[in-house]
Amino acid sequence: MPDLINLLPMAALLLVIGGFAGVLAGLLGVGGGIVLVPAFYYAFAGLGYGSDQLMQICLATSLATIVVTSIRSVLAHNRKGAVDWEILKTWAPGIAVGAVLGVLVASGLRSTVLQAIFGVLGLCIGAYLGLGRAEWRLAQDMPKGLRRAILSPMLGFLSVLMGIGGGSFGVPLMTLHSRPIHRAVATAAGFGLLIAVPSVLGFLLLPIAPEHRPPFTIGAVNLPAFGLVIAMTLITTPYGVKIAHAMDPKPLKRVFAVFLTLVALNMLRKALLG
Repeated sequence: MPDLINLLPMAALLLVIGGFAGVLAGLLGVGGGIVLVPAFYYAFAGLGYGSDQLMQICLATSLATIVVTSIRSVLAHNRKGAVDWEILKTWAPGIAVGAVLGVLVASGLRSTVLQAIFGVLGLCIGAYLGLGRAEWRLAQDMPKGLRRAILSPMLGFLSVLMGIGGGSFGVPLMTLHSRPIHRAVATAAGFGLLIAVPSVLGFLLLPIAPEHRPPFTIGAVNLPAFGLVIAMTLITTPYGVKIAHAMDPKPLKRVFAVFLTLVALNMLRKALLG
């Protein structure tokens, strides 16, 4: 049985992480994974659970929380008629295939390689959040045919390698192809479910030595982190929504872009020092 002295600091850190992720999700509409993965990494590493498979634990646990938050989000958006089910239906197979491929690849990579991937992709997302413009467009309609066959698995694959849902890649993809932002956000929540469910099932089967994983970890999914983060996001997300309605979120999004860029750069630094 794990020592209580080890469990209490872990629980305290996870409560803070979940609360912060919930506020950010409500305030900026960003997916929790972009915050949870680096937060899990620093928390678990700080508690002495660093290993070559630590990033797999962070990715898997983040994706497990996305299963729950995506279901809640899709149901809420669907009540308002905002989900584009045609896009979900046609993009679902490719996204799910990409997610499975992502698990297979991530399972065999060293933690430092996954940190580097997170850092590079995090810089790209941070740049778009900070510099992107609402009026930017690539086309008047969503990709079809060969382009969809390439982009849909790529979206699922890259999301799993970062431990995130569909928002960070899916929302820019849809808005750049002329979908209104509210429909893009609602539909991307469905992307998150398509990414998270097959990937979590795969990560639950990943063997990790007991001495290299935090207490109560099944496969690569840490159950205390999953439960505490979900509980805290349920509490704190409404506060983020209230703050967002009380002030202009655009400057806050720029601030978050800087924050994400710094986190991504630090991940790259750790990967290089590795």
